[in-house]
Amino acid sequence: MDYRRLDLNLLVVLDALLEERGVHATARRLGMSQPNVSFALGKLRHFFNDDLLVRLGNGMHPTPMGDRLREPVRRILETVDAELLGLPLFDPLQSRRCFTISTSDIGELVFLPTLLEALKTRAPMATLRCHSMPPHELERAMADGIVDLALGYFPDLRGNSFLCQKLFDHPFSCIVRRGHPAVGDHLTLDQFLSLGHIVVSQKGRSQELVETRMRELGLSRRIQLQSPHFMSVPLLVAGSDLISTVPYAVAAIYAKMAPLALLPPPFDAPLITLQQFWHRRVHRDPAITWFRGLITELFLRNDPPVPTLAST
Repeated sequence: MDYRRLDLNLLVVLDALLEERGVHATARRLGMSQPNVSFALGKLRHFFNDDLLVRLGNGMHPTPMGDRLREPVRRILETVDAELLGLPLFDPLQSRRCFTISTSDIGELVFLPTLLEALKTRAPMATLRCHSMPPHELERAMADGIVDLALGYFPDLRGNSFLCQKLFDHPFSCIVRRGHPAVGDHLTLDQFLSLGHIVVSQKGRSQELVETRMRELGLSRRIQLQSPHFMSVPLLVAGSDLISTVPYAVAAIYAKMAPLALLPPPFDAPLITLQQFWHRRVHRDPAITWFRGLITELFLRNDPPVPTLAST
């Protein structure tokens, strides 16, 4: 007896027939026509070389073979339902899941405060872990399930293995020290180009957008310091006449750390497209699906800093 010739759907019909003891009742239970149930019974009889159920009075009764098949068929269907078809459930209120995200240079400043506040009520026992890694390492970490989501600006996450959702566009801001002798409440292009600049250089990060736009516009400024680190910038700017162009969320944090003024860039500055990325292998994972949905609810078309660029 070659089991590979047995259609699993036939076992569903056999299970219902053994339970209902009639073609009409089985057809009603399965939402099938009576001729289709009779046809399936015929195929089952041929496969098992047994009548399986025989007419007796107003109903049908199983043969000894039919009786022997009842429990094995039920176990097979229950196993298929539980282990192959049944999706694991995710209860955010009970879950102790640690969601691991990778953020870009502004991701933690933009996303984490709102996300942590939401998790306090939506998934109070869940936790967050943040990673920052080079693009090639991030791709592998997401493929291996080490990182669940990437949040922010990740131009290198491309290809069929990754899915993404745009959340919002985020602007840049210029920062200068308060009381700067050459800058008032408005920054002109001439002032911008004549001042010394601090540039945060990180490959694959949002600063590349500014550099590309300035090249497109044919603008050249005087760069006095290039640094891979964001955290040294506010004190360096506050203690000098230098200027820096950074994502607005970063600038807003800087202004809380040092006496700085935030001013709109005096040229057609680009916007940073912030997105959430996930690997195709976890597209239907219930926990990741819930987490993506929460991020969509919190951030879709909603930039938490809601910048109105003006001096502070």
